[in-house]
Amino acid sequence: MSDTKETILQTALRLFARDGYEAVSVSRIAAELGITKGALYKHYRNKRAVFDSIVERMYQIDAQRAGEYEVPKETYEAGPEDYRRVSIESIKKYTISQFEFWSRDRFASDFRKMLTLEQYRNAEMAELYRNCLTAGPVAYMEDIFVQMMQKGLLKEANPRQLALEFYAPLYLLVSISDSSKEKETLGRLLNQHIECFFRNNAGDRF
Repeated sequence: MSDTKETILQTALRLFARDGYEAVSVSRIAAELGITKGALYKHYRNKRAVFDSIVERMYQIDAQRAGEYEVPKETYEAGPEDYRRVSIESIKKYTISQFEFWSRDRFASDFRKMLTLEQYRNAEMAELYRNCLTAGPVAYMEDIFVQMMQKGLLKEANPRQLALEFYAPLYLLVSISDSSKEKETLGRLLNQHIECFFRNNAGDRF
């Protein structure tokens, strides 16, 4: 991706995160960059193309990060073996990294804020919000916990309930981080939660 195209993408996302996708026009993006609409159209045919590139980038980053932390990249239906191989240590590290990612990474943080703003105005944004930040992560952890129970790493319990208990503090702390200067303190709270969760729910083969 060219430097200009990347700058357009980053600037547009920053504006979407601050003012909402619907409120930001191509003219506004171009003005922010100090270029003409015609110059912008050489890189993206319209605002929708910019948005699609943002979403594509997020999914690429998500898959890359999953690979780095040895956790599943796809749904259970698409790759069940990946869910069977997940270790508790991988989940611990990945969860901490997710807090850092969603709270500190500029691209991820702006993407999250854009979806938060637009979820009540745009059905597509609402679905992305659910898939990326609420119901999607809960379902993901539920599928992982089912496999961990079968391997004896976790005690038998309701996997959906466990997934909610595990993920909710991460979601809450990321939200709190938006208005907090104590991100390191929030990160420590999350780490304590993770350790407590697995200590309380450890199976015979933990």
